[in-house]
Amino acid sequence: MNYIENRTFEELQVGDEASVERTLTDKDIRLFAALTGDVNPLHVDKEFAQDWIFQKIIAHGMWGGSLISSVLGTQLPGPGTIYLSQNLEFRNPIAAGEKVRTTVRVAEKHDEGHRLVVDCECRKANGEIAITGQARVIAPTKKVRRPRVGSSSVELHKAGARFEVLIDLAKEAGPVRMAVIHPVDEASLKGALEARDRGLIEPVLVGPESKIREAAETSELNLSEVEIVPAPHSHAAAKTAVDLARNGRVASLMKGALHTDEVLTPVLDSESGLRTERRVSHIFAMDVPSYERLLMITDAAVNVSPDLDDLADIVRNAIELSHAIGVPEPAVALLSAVETVTPSIPSTLNSAALCKMADRGQITGGLLDGPLAFDNAISERAAKIKGIKSKVAGRADVLVVPDLVSGNLLAKQLDYLAGAEGAGIVLGARMPIALTSRADTALERVASAALAVLMAAESGLSGEPNT
Repeated sequence: MNYIENRTFEELQVGDEASVERTLTDKDIRLFAALTGDVNPLHVDKEFAQDWIFQKIIAHGMWGGSLISSVLGTQLPGPGTIYLSQNLEFRNPIAAGEKVRTTVRVAEKHDEGHRLVVDCECRKANGEIAITGQARVIAPTKKVRRPRVGSSSVELHKAGARFEVLIDLAKEAGPVRMAVIHPVDEASLKGALEARDRGLIEPVLVGPESKIREAAETSELNLSEVEIVPAPHSHAAAKTAVDLARNGRVASLMKGALHTDEVLTPVLDSESGLRTERRVSHIFAMDVPSYERLLMITDAAVNVSPDLDDLADIVRNAIELSHAIGVPEPAVALLSAVETVTPSIPSTLNSAALCKMADRGQITGGLLDGPLAFDNAISERAAKIKGIKSKVAGRADVLVVPDLVSGNLLAKQLDYLAGAEGAGIVLGARMPIALTSRADTALERVASAALAVLMAAESGLSGEPNT
């Protein structure tokens, strides 16, 4: 077993030293930011800072200073040391990926109070001194030798990490031609072009050409090789995009700077739209940091108060999306306020009926269980306490909500209170629709496009330009 052992005041001599080597990683930066609250964008936000700033500017007192404290507290003098003060000079920045050797050396020894003056230095592998200075400590007078307790493993979930997996899958399946409807603002235009740059889509921009180009110029985006299909306003852009889809020129649609109902109205037109026998529904794919898998919530944007038939199609759509993203048998939790069938709560009756439909083969491809309360659906501990024995409870991939209001509230709570990222897609039409929100980040927009690409590939759609 490894031990840590101090060196008492009597044992120490001027010139004694100890060292440790560490390499600064991005994980170190994120972990320190989380623990200390130092979330200065220059340290942790690549979108705020230039790349070279993010790579070079890391608060030396935050990380390098902690290494000095670590050597003093565990090696020289070691356990029992009392840190009094420090005077450090930060000479050169430390970049993520750089190895640093931290050395402390006894410079002065004072009998009164058992005090030491210790020279401190952090030197990079290239010989540059990153930090230099002195610390003043009280050295221990009693010998301490104890087993070294290994530090607990701490994992930080990088926001959107599960979306990157989706994007990589979509790269293999894409690119597909996607009509981007009315992209006349920076957010929608930039999201579409980033999805293109990441190899997911070939965007076809549909809307007022002058406004699209004005948005591109204002945002310094290059449209030189991007197809633009003119349409005078948002309603016309949505209709034109649907016509492109019906004619096979695009394999998917993406919502730009317009309302959802403007997109869906021409999609759901019984004569000229993209309707099928399947009910159209919306799915949020949520990357929740505290949950171990991608979590789907449906329906939170299209069906206000779905009946049993609607819910059956909502479930079928979610199962198909799960298959497309590589989940062969998704666990589908049918949510209500309680986990028992209660006649006075209609959602519990619908949940029970959906489960029986699955038992009889009317819904296939997933594991269904319900009614389940939210805690039972996502927490194995909560399910165990309630005595629920289920292959779905505590490990749900899909949460089917009873109505739009509860679904929308749930998704936004996860977004704003739990640090989740959300991508959106509409299924049930002849082709998938990436449904973005005005508040979506660039990554959320690209992830929405990735979902649509994967569904289009699952259906054998790609889209073909006019010849």
